[in-house]
Amino acid sequence: MKKTSEHQNLLDQLQQVAEGLGKTLAPFCEVVLHDLTQPEQAILAIHNNLSGRSVGAPATELGLARAADPEFEQVIANYPNTFPDGRLAKSTSIGIKDSKGQYVAALCMNVDLTVFRSLNTMLMQFGSVDTAAAVSETMAPAGADAIRLRIDQFAARLGTTPRALKADERKALMRELKDAGLSDVRRAMDIVAAYLNVSRATVYNDAR
Repeated sequence: MKKTSEHQNLLDQLQQVAEGLGKTLAPFCEVVLHDLTQPEQAILAIHNNLSGRSVGAPATELGLARAADPEFEQVIANYPNTFPDGRLAKSTSIGIKDSKGQYVAALCMNVDLTVFRSLNTMLMQFGSVDTAAAVSETMAPAGADAIRLRIDQFAARLGTTPRALKADERKALMRELKDAGLSDVRRAMDIVAAYLNVSRATVYNDAR
């Protein structure tokens, strides 16, 4: 395909987009800009290089298929992929068309899943407890978990978070806690104040 001034302008703008995405998603996401008007030297820019490719490398099979077919799907998101060294990746490919509906570029993002899967495994191990242990203990006052759970449920119904509750919403919350008998829990006001990140005086005022 002969490159026109329109194509060049699109590619110039996409280089800025690729650079911005690369900086934002570093270091776990490779961002690649493909020039589909020159499939044999398609890679125009590559940020956070995870695949070992270089500028001037040819287009992938997906890129070639897209360049040959204007009806090819424009956005393919979160599909499984593999880096040359075998690392698993999650990829998204976005095709860019010119004013005539022809594909001239593709912006691709490849996320290295290795680090995230390892981190997830470590977090699961760190957060696990021995449910068969002979001892079970809590450092929170009795009933504190029930109060916090009720607060979370109340905030979720309003589509917000406990610390973002407004004054009238806090008053309604305190009525609900009272009706449920949770305001009688030892140090209930202190628990509510800490969980909502407000003063004890505010909580007492809301409970009137």
